[in-house]
Amino acid sequence: MSRSQAAPRAALRGDIEGLRALAVGLVLVGHAATPYLPGGFVGVDVFFVVSGFLITGLLVEEFDGTGRISLPGFYARRAKRLLPAAGLVLLAALLLTYLFLPTVRFADTAWDVVAGALYVLNWRLADQSVDYLAADQATSIVQHYWSLSVEEQFYLVWPLVVLALLGLAGRHRERVLVGGLTLIAVASFAWSVRSTRTAPEAAYFVTTTRIWELALGATVAVVAVRLGRTPRPVAAVLAWAGLAAVLASAVSFDGQWAFPGYVALLPTVGTAAVLGFAVAAGRAGPAGLLGVAPMRAVGALSYSLYLWHWPLLVVAEHRFGPLGSGAGLAVVAASVVPAVLTHRYVENPIRHSPALLWDPGQALRIGSVWTATAALAGLLFHLTVWPPPPPPSPVPVASGDRVDTTGTAPGAAVLRREPRGDPAGAQVDRVETITPDPRVATRDVPVATSTGCQLDLAADRPRRCVYGDPEGSLTVVLAGDSHATQWLPALHEVAVARRWRVVTHTKVSCPFLAVEVARKGQPYTSCTEWNRRVRAELREDPPDLLLVGSLRYPTVRDGRVLTDRPDERMATALRDTWRQTTRLGIPVVVLRDSPYHRADPVDCVSANPDRLTRCAPPRAEVLAAGGGVAQERAAAGQPGVHLIDLNDAICPTDRCAPIIGGVLVYRDTNHLTASYSRTLAPRLDTALAAVRARID
Repeated sequence: MSRSQAAPRAALRGDIEGLRALAVGLVLVGHAATPYLPGGFVGVDVFFVVSGFLITGLLVEEFDGTGRISLPGFYARRAKRLLPAAGLVLLAALLLTYLFLPTVRFADTAWDVVAGALYVLNWRLADQSVDYLAADQATSIVQHYWSLSVEEQFYLVWPLVVLALLGLAGRHRERVLVGGLTLIAVASFAWSVRSTRTAPEAAYFVTTTRIWELALGATVAVVAVRLGRTPRPVAAVLAWAGLAAVLASAVSFDGQWAFPGYVALLPTVGTAAVLGFAVAAGRAGPAGLLGVAPMRAVGALSYSLYLWHWPLLVVAEHRFGPLGSGAGLAVVAASVVPAVLTHRYVENPIRHSPALLWDPGQALRIGSVWTATAALAGLLFHLTVWPPPPPPSPVPVASGDRVDTTGTAPGAAVLRREPRGDPAGAQVDRVETITPDPRVATRDVPVATSTGCQLDLAADRPRRCVYGDPEGSLTVVLAGDSHATQWLPALHEVAVARRWRVVTHTKVSCPFLAVEVARKGQPYTSCTEWNRRVRAELREDPPDLLLVGSLRYPTVRDGRVLTDRPDERMATALRDTWRQTTRLGIPVVVLRDSPYHRADPVDCVSANPDRLTRCAPPRAEVLAAGGGVAQERAAAGQPGVHLIDLNDAICPTDRCAPIIGGVLVYRDTNHLTASYSRTLAPRLDTALAAVRARID
């Protein structure tokens, strides 16, 4: 391929700046006004395809012009273009965290900034996404750096890949390049499809599931000259269809879709079609629309806009609560100010510096200084939370189910026998002590969670873990998801006192259910298999009692995820499952689901130690969320099914206090702390005794 056959200089194409503007617009509006653009996250995929197209086109063009690719020159251009602005916003994120976010976020933010500065944040987030203890943590103020991490990892290895292919090409340059890029793309796409089905949370972030998108853009760059010969009418139709595909993705996709996987073909192939055919389409295609001056201006600003919008949204949401679409869009609009300043006074002066143009080493040093400064700042930020708080320690459990007249009993023990309306459980602005310390509340989990007895997402074989008295005369099985596991601290105390044997069958995000459920828009196949095996064990070795608890989940029928009438569908599935169980002679005890908060109580308590009343949402609101409504409907009138509802001792008054009896009630938006669960043991004991009396 001669110089005249190389991919055209994409940097001169105004429609590509327009594509960047469209991509960042989708991301910003999607984050700020999700109900109106639920699939705005596909803007990141547009960026990936465009990046693959631009970088590969420039590399091939350089090789055709000089017979070589200057790796120092390539890395220097990327360093001075990307690293200073990225480092600046990371430093700003640390400052915003210190000024506006609660201290419980400091340690995680520090490590996130370090990972972001080193461009490995996507792998850190992937690891956290499958870590049960981290899954419900507040969103990181620099979470959007995951996509920058993917791109920087791509930039690091891609020149070497292109050089290797060019070295093998000989006279068959285009054929070898297309073949090699296709092989990479197909392998990555196949992995993406598989990973999206088996581990959708991690698949969203990892580089291996995204490389195919960049390789797709790269392939278009290699064959751009051929595509440029497409007849104008055909090219116009294909280019407009590509743009429509991107927009359709943004409008129709939502968080329930398993992504990326095969679903990502729509926005990525659409972007590739615009890149490949817009030139041939000429004025009949979308290039004119994308290339208008306002679109080019936003495209030029897209990098800084992307960097700044997310930290401001995170801070605003914490300060003012969940943002409506109007408020979210206002915050995004405000991010234009720091974006313009960064673009004008940081990006452009470094990027267009004549001195750096001819000195790649100096450009690399400047980029490295920004990266090292941000990483070091993240490490030093840990000093704000040093020394670390002690890990959670068990709270004593009161004996009996009675009011504590001294007012010193922990947690639910401070409440009277009939706790509804008890002033001891009402919201107050200040408390003397909080157990556990909010900074370690996420680690205040049942022993089943910390020891692996609660299975992860991929596991499909039950694991029997025994608590209480292993030789106990009465066997109780606790089955379900993490909302069943949260009752284990209380149940263990009961079992020890009563000399019962407790066996747990619990799995992350997997209810005890004879019906298939969905997770992240895909059938949760490991949950289905796990349930089948658990039910088989119950048939072979029936317990004296089966205790179940869970959230609400979308069910699946004939491979289709059913999202309408969620409470009704879940109630029907629960009713059928419990009926099958009671027919085996196994009494079922349903532990009514606990409150589900919109905002994280731990975050709120940490930020408002003197205004704790801000952290007490309406009781009706949080009890209506979660799985409780479906459980109540399913249990009503069911022979052999007994509902235990301890929520009067979790939220005694019309607003749910985050701290009762000096004990932090919640460790995240939807789980009780193990400490508070343990203080519910006397009440659970009384309720189970009543159930056993009815059974006997």
